[in-house]
Amino acid sequence: MRIGILALQGDVSEHFEMTKKAVKNLKIDAEVVKVKTKEEVESCDGLIIPGGESTVIGKLMEKTSIKETILKKKIPVMGTCAGMILLAKETDYPQPLLGIIDMKVKRNAFGRQRESFEEKIKILGKEITGVFIRAPIVLEVGPDVEVLSKLDDKIIAVKQGKNLALAFHPELVDTSIHEYFIKNLIK
Repeated sequence: MRIGILALQGDVSEHFEMTKKAVKNLKIDAEVVKVKTKEEVESCDGLIIPGGESTVIGKLMEKTSIKETILKKKIPVMGTCAGMILLAKETDYPQPLLGIIDMKVKRNAFGRQRESFEEKIKILGKEITGVFIRAPIVLEVGPDVEVLSKLDDKIIAVKQGKNLALAFHPELVDTSIHEYFIKNLIK
């Protein structure tokens, strides 16, 4: 198994390290790699799109044909923060999107950088700390989208098929979300 961390912009290193820890915890044979080209993405069984600046990441995905490769190959994708925005079919700002989760997302829904915060959240049957940095929220979901977590009635985590979108940064907390993605969505 080969798990790619999209390394165009954002918190790539944090996801890379957390995914390596998750693989070790799961005791599976998997390679974790940073990917920057469509050929590298093509070689992956799953892809993580980190937080960062969603407009920049989206434009770079189009410029490098990574967007086209993801859509063609239909590999499982986990997106956090900016990655969540990129997975959406619609957002409140005109920008490139993958559109692989039937949801509408509002960018910076909790405020600017200075309004970043940590909050205990329930997801996948456990409580973890959610780290919210200029985080988006999901405004609407389609009928095939499963809501995995809410914070104050705001949708912050969803799954559709083998794709997972999170408004917060699990790579800063523990391996549980990465393990879930690897165990349940990539295999």
